[in-house]
Amino acid sequence: MEVDMELSDLRIFLAVARTRGITRAAQELHTVQSNVSARVHALEKELGAPLFRRHARGVALTHAGEQLLPYAERISRLVDEAHHVIGDESDPCGPLRIGSMESTAGLRLPAALAAFTQECPRVDLSLITGPTEQLVRDVLEYRLDGALVSDPVRRADLMQTPVCEERLVLITARRVTGLDVVLRDPRILVFRTGCSYRRRLESILHARGAMGVRCMEFGTLDGILGCVGAV
Repeated sequence: MEVDMELSDLRIFLAVARTRGITRAAQELHTVQSNVSARVHALEKELGAPLFRRHARGVALTHAGEQLLPYAERISRLVDEAHHVIGDESDPCGPLRIGSMESTAGLRLPAALAAFTQECPRVDLSLITGPTEQLVRDVLEYRLDGALVSDPVRRADLMQTPVCEERLVLITARRVTGLDVVLRDPRILVFRTGCSYRRRLESILHARGAMGVRCMEFGTLDGILGCVGAV
C-alpha cells in the first residue's frame, strides 16, 4: 500500500503526542485547533488507523500512534539534519536539542550556553534536563541530538567524549557530624530514579552496611540544597 504523508502532518502529530492535547499542540505550533484536528484526521485516514484516543484530560496515543511515533521522530530529525548539511556550514542554523543532568545544567552550562548563543545566533537551542538513563534513551530514540551525562555509556551505536571530571561530595545538615550518623538513619534527598549520582550514593551506603535507605525524590538541585539546609 502506497502512503503519501506530509512532513507537516507528521510534525503536527509529534506536537500532539508531546503535549497530549489538540489545543496545547495548536498553541505550541501557533495555529488554530481546527487545523491541528484536520491534519491529524488526514494522517489517520492516510494510514487507515486512529492515532489518538480522547479522554477528559486530552488525548493519548493508540497502539498505532505508539508505532508511528519513533518513525515520525526519526523522519523529522533526518529532515533537520539534511537542512544542516545542505546549509551554509559557516553559519549554522536550525534546531539543536541538547540534554543535560540537572546539576550540570545549573553549575557548568550557563556561561557555555551564553557564549554559544552569541557565536551561533541562528541555532534554536533547546536544553532538556533529566537523569542519565532517560537522556541516553532520548538520544537513542532521536529526541535529543546529544546529551551531557555521567558514567561511561557502553553502546556501540553512540559516540562519547569525556568533557570534564567531577568530585562528588555528600552534603548534610550541620548537626550531622560524620558518615556514621548517616548510616544509622539513611534518609537521602536525591534526583529521581535513573540518576547516576543517586545510583552511586545508594551503592556507597549499601557497601557501608546501611539498611533501609529511604529516598526523597526532587526534580531540581535547588530543591535538594534548600531542603538539606532547612533540616
